[in-house]
Amino acid sequence: MSRSIGLAHIIRHDDGTSSGVWGIYTLQSAFQPIFAFNEGKLSVVAFEGLIRPFRDGEPQSPMSFFGTCPAGDRLHIEALTRTLHLLNAGACLPEEASVFVNFDPSVFTDRAIVDKALRDMRLVLHEAGIDPRRIVCEVTEQKSASQETLYSFVEALRANGFRIAVDDYGSDESDINRIKELRPDIVKFDAHWITQLMESGAGFALLTAMVKSFESRGIRTVFEGIEEGWQLDLAEKSGASMVQGYVLARPELAPTSFRVFGGNMLAPAAEESKATAATNPAPVRPSRPAKPFGRKVTP
Repeated sequence: MSRSIGLAHIIRHDDGTSSGVWGIYTLQSAFQPIFAFNEGKLSVVAFEGLIRPFRDGEPQSPMSFFGTCPAGDRLHIEALTRTLHLLNAGACLPEEASVFVNFDPSVFTDRAIVDKALRDMRLVLHEAGIDPRRIVCEVTEQKSASQETLYSFVEALRANGFRIAVDDYGSDESDINRIKELRPDIVKFDAHWITQLMESGAGFALLTAMVKSFESRGIRTVFEGIEEGWQLDLAEKSGASMVQGYVLARPELAPTSFRVFGGNMLAPAAEESKATAATNPAPVRPSRPAKPFGRKVTP
């Protein structure tokens, strides 16, 4: 069997972590914790793998890196970034934590491509010592991927023992009927959209109703982009299962300090942020009035 594209571009380091090389870029993994609400407390339950490109030692925007890559290379770059995240997750994350990795369904246009990608992924998981059940595959509802391609790809992921998360729900291309067809385990709400909904009573009521609807069907929910204390407070009130954002923890390059969160330990920084949300919330944005349902104070 030929060596996978992902492993072919990997560089191993003495500390057990890995980096990737693609053309003039060096690629590193960053991981951001995802926290669950549990009886009024927050605990780290998962991490999302995020790519961090460097050029001549200087950090570059992930968007600019992907923007400069030819469309024909996208499938190989996807394989490389996933391989990198999985190897680094095995080296520096708590063993019981779930690991979220991103997939672009539009590049998996043929079942043979899907089968090879998943076969390579299982080999990497075996090398990293990660149980496939820990993996959450994030997919988007892009119109660039046909519904047939999207549904077929998701079923292949599920057949390999992976859990499914729909990313960026609430963006322009979201469709509740598509969610029903995909039957994901998790829905991650678009950060910009939930912030807009949180800024009015009617919007927050709608957000809460959607969370309740998903949770009643066994679909867990994640609020992304939580950057202020009042957002964290409202996320908990809405009934969301999990939260992710800078107010809780920023992404860290591998090797991370996150292994200390093993054993589903409470995260001190998260608990401090949650306490802050209750006692000294973030100030109101100057251009928007305070809403009666949100805990905000003037500067």
